[in-house]
Amino acid sequence: MHLTDEHRRTYKGMEIIKFRPILKQVLWGGNKIIPFKQLNVEMDQVGESWEVSGVKNNESIIANGQYEGMKLNDLVALLKGNLVGKENYRRFGNEFPLLVKFIDAKKQLSIQVHPDDEHAVKNGLKRGKTEMWYIMESAPHATLLSGLKHNITPQEYKTMVENDTITDALCEYKVREGDVFYLPAGRIHSIGAGTFLAEIQETSDITYRIYDFKRKDNDGNYRQLHTEKAAGCIDYNVEDDYRAKYKPCKNKGIELVRCKHFTTSVYDLDEPMQLDYSQLDSFVVLMALSGKCILSTGRQDVELRAGETVLLPATTQTVNVSGTVKFLETFV
Repeated sequence: MHLTDEHRRTYKGMEIIKFRPILKQVLWGGNKIIPFKQLNVEMDQVGESWEVSGVKNNESIIANGQYEGMKLNDLVALLKGNLVGKENYRRFGNEFPLLVKFIDAKKQLSIQVHPDDEHAVKNGLKRGKTEMWYIMESAPHATLLSGLKHNITPQEYKTMVENDTITDALCEYKVREGDVFYLPAGRIHSIGAGTFLAEIQETSDITYRIYDFKRKDNDGNYRQLHTEKAAGCIDYNVEDDYRAKYKPCKNKGIELVRCKHFTTSVYDLDEPMQLDYSQLDSFVVLMALSGKCILSTGRQDVELRAGETVLLPATTQTVNVSGTVKFLETFV
């Protein structure tokens, strides 16, 4: 598809993009995602909804407007900096740089770690994976694991995996709605049973599985572990608290995480607000966590309700939000 002058002109006024969710059925998946997103489908064990994805073979398909039916990365190739921002296009080319998901874990996930960009490139991969979690309304008993509790060496780590004691070295958190965890590449982590969350990460699907609680798959086999690969990319530093600190506040953007891969804020609104992106050279993703609102750009009004995610192209100047809504905002 060639971008004509007419396309460019219409594009200036074509702002808010919605996608078809990519639903992932997995052994550990729960039953919250379908009703949360108000989808009219019958599926069990949906563990993930990939909201915005440029991951190869798992690309989001546009669900509205003049580009309906197109794959996200094809739209990046077509609109370039107009969609993602000039600097982002220079940095990432035709691959959309973030992967955004809702995750519902009915059972504990494996303990895992992701390599950083440098480690990934050395191993012939495009990039590593830094991510963050925003905890949504979860089960009363819900927990997760994030980070090392005390110092261990790479050799001690391997021994603990072998003798099933690796969980003793990890920090366990009881989670509640609004908790935020920043997971730089290299930090060991695992989502626990009953946890429902929004995840924002680099576009990458690289995971090194460290430990899977001796569970067997449907064929009676243990799942493959990546003990050696993981040992080389674990961050062995110990921190006091792996939760991100922020003070919730109504009717203003509260920054949760800022890193070179993404900046994410939360908005909890019950009065109208204008979001000003006129100085930002990036796309913006909005993920609705609760409530609903109307997003207005002056040319277009779009409803955003709990469970939906929209993409604002980099050409977007301002967006007026009206309604009672809580959403995450993220950009690169």
